[in-house]
Amino acid sequence: MKTRVFALIGDPVEQSLSPAMQNAAFGALGLNCVYIALRVPSAGLTDAVAGVRALGISGLNVTTPNKIKIIDLLDELDESANSVGAVNTVKNDRGKLVGFNTDGDGCIRALRGRVGSLRGKDVVLLGAGGAARAIAFSAVKAGAGLTIANRTASRARAVAEAIEQRLGSTVKLIGLNRAELARALRKADILINTTTVGMRPRIDETIVTSSMMHRKLLVNDIVYDPLQTRLLREAKRAGAEVLDGLGMLVQQGALSFEIWTGKRAPIRVMAAAAKRELKGRCP
Repeated sequence: MKTRVFALIGDPVEQSLSPAMQNAAFGALGLNCVYIALRVPSAGLTDAVAGVRALGISGLNVTTPNKIKIIDLLDELDESANSVGAVNTVKNDRGKLVGFNTDGDGCIRALRGRVGSLRGKDVVLLGAGGAARAIAFSAVKAGAGLTIANRTASRARAVAEAIEQRLGSTVKLIGLNRAELARALRKADILINTTTVGMRPRIDETIVTSSMMHRKLLVNDIVYDPLQTRLLREAKRAGAEVLDGLGMLVQQGALSFEIWTGKRAPIRVMAAAAKRELKGRCP
């Protein structure tokens, strides 16, 4: 039987946990598949996608800086990618390349494991980049009330306008100053950080501190390196519940796995593999 090849494309990809996670999943289900990471900078994306077609690569994960640019190189977009305007998963369907986005639903899956339904919950989202956009759409679809806090107002406004146009829901916008954030967080149920603040090497930085949080708040940082970010440490100090970035990473990867294989992803196997890989790298 021919080995099916899957790949992560982006730049950088060296630190990705996806190869360990996806290969563990393939092994657990006895699938003749392999997953590799390929450094593909933006300038090489067109050639890379042509290579996917020529070599018959079965599927892709797509990361920075290619999530938007790849759209014009695909044959079709699933609604998950079309609504968000970004792709993080590609399925090669007998030569037709179809784009999906599992970031948002992956985050919501992880959150539901802690809070159940998001309907009626107030969510404050830090950031307005690609991951934030996907999470914003999925949170609103799940029935949450959404406030986006971002340094660049125009980027946040673009996300809000897209949600209003496609979903008919209003999104609140605030800046990243402490006063506005503190007011929004007083009534928030969930805080999600999608920015790179707190990621290595900026491990001692955070946008929100413990004095701005309350005990009934769930704080989710999608950063997973380090696993316990400064934001999560501040949340624990405030007595708030925390959810680290492995939850979203595993769930979005599981959704990609299911799109590619049509089989239920072995979530526990994937989570354990990601944790082992991360532990092996961290001092």
